[in-house]
Amino acid sequence: MQVSWDFQVLQERRSSPGHKHFNQMEIRMNWDKIKGNWKQVKGSVKSKWGELTDDELTQVNGERDKIIGKIQEKYGISRDEAEKQVDDWAKDF
Repeated sequence: MQVSWDFQVLQERRSSPGHKHFNQMEIRMNWDKIKGNWKQVKGSVKSKWGELTDDELTQVNGERDKIIGKIQEKYGISRDEAEKQVDDWAKDF
């Protein structure tokens, strides 16, 4: 699976004009890939955020907003912090 490529492109484009548009587009493309491979990805999510249950991961079904919400709720952190953690995890995946 080539999930990390999207984030390489994203990092390169952040220095270019209009980077916010590319940022959203690249994140969406990356999460489409993660969602499509969710059964394989769940183990990595579980090892990173061990407090999430298998049922919660099934409910998330590879959707970025849902996993951010679950992490925010389980770990009592801000949405911004949950987004940062999820995006950092996804770029290293």
